Amino acid sequence: MTLRSLHIDAGRSWRGGQRQVFLLATSLRSHGREPLVVGVGGSPLLERLQAAGIATASIPMRSDWDLRSAKRLRSIIRAWHPDIVHAHDARAHAISLIALAGDMTPLVVTRRVTFPLKSVRVKYGLRVTRFIAISNAVKTAMVRSGVDAHRIVVVHSGVPRPSAPAPRDWRKELGWPRDTVLAGVVGAMTAEKGIDSLRHVGSWLSENAIGRTRVILLGGTAKGPIKLGPLRAQQAGFISDIHNGMAGLDILWHPAAEEGLGTVLIDSLALKVPPVAFDVGGISEIVENGKNGLLVPLGDFRAFAAAHESLLEAGLRSRLAAEGPARAALFSVDAMTQGVERVYQQILTA
Repeated sequence: MTLRSLHIDAGRSWRGGQRQVFLLATSLRSHGREPLVVGVGGSPLLERLQAAGIATASIPMRSDWDLRSAKRLRSIIRAWHPDIVHAHDARAHAISLIALAGDMTPLVVTRRVTFPLKSVRVKYGLRVTRFIAISNAVKTAMVRSGVDAHRIVVVHSGVPRPSAPAPRDWRKELGWPRDTVLAGVVGAMTAEKGIDSLRHVGSWLSENAIGRTRVILLGGTAKGPIKLGPLRAQQAGFISDIHNGMAGLDILWHPAAEEGLGTVLIDSLALKVPPVAFDVGGISEIVENGKNGLLVPLGDFRAFAAAHESLLEAGLRSRLAAEGPARAALFSVDAMTQGVERVYQQILTA
């Protein structure tokens, strides 16, 4: 019998969580499974899934306890008869609980962040058959909030291996000197991703490092030159050929103050772009400090700047870069999919 899994994601934009839902659904389909993804109408996730030939349905999901959306989801569940319902974010989790009231279909919930849990008794009770944490750090945070460790399975996120990327020549595009070292920040340009801290990092760099460094911001909507304290930077906005864009960097800066895992770090390792990151959440489960990247204590901007300055030396960059692909290969889409399927099978055969 073909396993039917119904996935719910309430994201309205394209971020790491939506990327993981897309990769899981397409991978399940390639393995002969039958996924159906319920999302917000017009969202990038649904548009990309539809283009890939994956079955989708849409509901508004305007709030965590959206009764109308729960009623619509309940109708979808009754019509489609999934073997597993899998909620991929907090809002989808809450709506699924309402939709499944009186229904015995197993519910799996993925948790991607290390923030303390809210409404533990209501949302994290026994109606959820199993929790998937994307890192050991996320699992630890859940246990500290009162969730039984035996109900949590760690399945690390996975990303596709870059396929012969053609590195973008940012220096040529932007008219920057050929001897500059390019540091890039990739992802949502939001406060929790540490964008504001870049100015503090720049203030600790030597004059020589400031002169040799250029920063590129890959993500968000803004475009054009920007000053980050003393640093010269360029906002590139959202780019579709992200692997090509990242491959054109020398160093990845990852100043996030909270990170469940950090899949962009897997991409950077695969592309031989050594990262400098704050050691938070699940990041150390990916990056091995001093072997394939550099980790510094959260909020220590001076240490972050010093780590960057050490990577101005091509020899150290090359040594760390060479170790990246083997580490990144451990976090594949196949490994992630197999981990999720093991959770499904354990539930269905219990």
